[in-house]
Amino acid sequence: MDPVDRVAVVTGAASGLGRATARVLAKAGARVAVLDRNLEGARRVADELGSPATAVQVDVGDRASVAAAFEEISAAFGRVDICVNAAGIGTPGKILGKAGPLDIEVFQHVIDVNLVGAFDVMRRCAELMAANPGDSERGVIVNVSSGAAFEGQKGQAAYSASKAGLIGLMLPAARDLASLGIRVVTISPGLFDTEIFAQVPAAAVAALSTAVLNPSRLGDPAEFAALLLHIVENPYLNATTVSIDAGARLPHS
Repeated sequence: MDPVDRVAVVTGAASGLGRATARVLAKAGARVAVLDRNLEGARRVADELGSPATAVQVDVGDRASVAAAFEEISAAFGRVDICVNAAGIGTPGKILGKAGPLDIEVFQHVIDVNLVGAFDVMRRCAELMAANPGDSERGVIVNVSSGAAFEGQKGQAAYSASKAGLIGLMLPAARDLASLGIRVVTISPGLFDTEIFAQVPAAAVAALSTAVLNPSRLGDPAEFAALLLHIVENPYLNATTVSIDAGARLPHS
């Protein structure tokens, strides 16, 4: 798919991998709906991208918020061609900690945002994509999973389950939407230099980087975004999970 004049919906676009995605798609000529719970941050990104980028506030874990966001998207653009689900949370917690079992509401909230929220956005994008002209290239959906889907660490039960769910969702979604000319791809990123690492001590970041084979460093969000753009542009990428982690293999403890 040529991104020029296409409409891209990017969640979690006020920071990190979502922001890098919004930037690369806008540079490639797409019109970007910058979705984030942080409206001020989304507006900063939209202002940086310039017209016709639009900031839209959304809490993907809230059904009413998602519905309202898509009313705004439909009014502003009238269509959707590209959907990138990059919003997510990583609330940590061991199944059984010193205070007792993990609060089920904490687990549920992570699933609601990372998995159910992504599905909600995906289904609404698919509905708009299906109305696009043409047969074979009406839309592409990219869900952002995580290396934790395969190698979750202690305290990541909820996060890993939610991200593994996105990978499990991919194939049936691609099969459901194939006849409509909509592709579904999942990206599984490793350790990237996003805002989450700003509060991590330098020594800890250095230790994590040793788990990355080559190059032995945190990834640049622009490298993630370059892969995302390739997925959009390559029509033969469908129903697959693409890892971008420089061979990172984290220890279990």
